[in-house]
Amino acid sequence: MKPIRKKPFIVYWNNIPAPYMVERFNALSERGNLDFEAWFNERRESDRSWEVDETKWKFSHRYLPVLRFAGKSLRFPLPILEKKRPDVLVSLYSEPVFLIGWVVACLRGMRTAFWVERTFDTWISRRSWKEFIKRYIFGRVDNIITVSRDGHDYAMRYNISTDKILFAPHTIDVTHFQRVCSAALTHRIKIRGELGLKGVTFIYVGRLWWGKGIRFLLNAFHDIQRCIPEEVSLLLVGDGEEENSLKKKCRNEGIRNVVFAGFKQKSELPKYYAVSDVFVFPSLGDPYGLVVDEAMGCSLPVVTTSAVGEIRDRVEDGVNGYIVPPEDSTALFQAMKRLAGDRELRKRMGQISADKIKGHTPERWAEDFERSVNRILSAS
Repeated sequence: MKPIRKKPFIVYWNNIPAPYMVERFNALSERGNLDFEAWFNERRESDRSWEVDETKWKFSHRYLPVLRFAGKSLRFPLPILEKKRPDVLVSLYSEPVFLIGWVVACLRGMRTAFWVERTFDTWISRRSWKEFIKRYIFGRVDNIITVSRDGHDYAMRYNISTDKILFAPHTIDVTHFQRVCSAALTHRIKIRGELGLKGVTFIYVGRLWWGKGIRFLLNAFHDIQRCIPEEVSLLLVGDGEEENSLKKKCRNEGIRNVVFAGFKQKSELPKYYAVSDVFVFPSLGDPYGLVVDEAMGCSLPVVTTSAVGEIRDRVEDGVNGYIVPPEDSTALFQAMKRLAGDRELRKRMGQISADKIKGHTPERWAEDFERSVNRILSAS
C-alpha cells in the first residue's frame, strides 16, 4: 500500500477578503491539491464597500488578531509562530505587518513569495527609504508572483532575477458576468428608463476618487454633449470621497445626463454593464483594474488610459477599444466620440472583448497559482 502523500501547506496572506480573491480561493480549495489557508488583516476597509459573506467560502481562513500595546492596536501574524508552519507563505509587502511576518517566516525556514503588481508614481509616493527597503526584500524573497509583463518589469527594477518571477494572471467570474448580463439585456429598455439613461451610454465602475481620473472623464463627456446632436449619458457606478464634489462639478458646469448609481455588489453589477454601450476607465495609475475585465466579459468596447497595469494584454488599441494617455480629456473625448457615432464599431469591438476574456476564470487562476507553488517548492 502506497503511503498517502502529504499535501503542502500553503498560506496566502492578503489585506482584506476582496470578492475576486474569494472566488479564486474557492476554486483553489475545490481542486483539493493543497492544504490551503487564507489570512486577512481586516474583514473590511473603510474605502471598500464589498459584501463579505464567509458562509460562501470553501477554504480555511483566519483574521489576524489585534494586540493591544501602550494604548495602541497592532496587527501581528501570530499564526506564523504556530507549530504547523506553512511550506510556502505568499503575502503582500506594502505594510509593516507584512514585512514583520516575512522576517519571522524567513527565520523559521519557510519558503516565501510576494504578490507584486506594477504601481504608478501618480498613486505612490516613492520615498528613498521605501525604495531601499523594497530592493532589500525583493533581493531576498524566494519568489515573486505577478500578473504579466508589467509586473515582471516592475519587479526587475528591485533587484530580483527573472528566473524567480512567476505568473498567475488576474481573473474574474466570467460565467457570472455573462449570465447576469445576458438576462438583464431582455429588460434593457425598462432598466434604462428607471435609471434615466438616454442615448449612447458610457459607464465607469470604481471608486469616486481623484486617482481614478473621473474629472477628466466628465470634461470629455461634456465636450461630447456639446458637439453631437444626439442625447448621450454617463453612468457612474461606485462610491467614494469625491462623490459630492463630482456632483457639484456637474451642476456648476451644466454637465447633463450624469447618473450616480452608487456602489453595487457583484450580484447586481452586470446589469449596469448590460444597459451601457461603452466602458471608460480614465485611471491615473491603476495596478490592474479588474473592472476592465468585467466590462469585457459583458461585451463592451473599452476606452482606457495607458496608466493601467497589464492593459495592453487586454485592450488592443483600435481592435476592442482605445488606449489614451492619462490626464488627457481631449484624447478621451476623441475616442468616446468615435464610439458614440458608430454602432457597428461598438458591436464589433464588444464581441472581440468578450472573446478575449473568455477562459479568464477563477479556475484558471487556481491552476496558475498551483503551478507557481510547485515551482517554489521544487526549488527548495
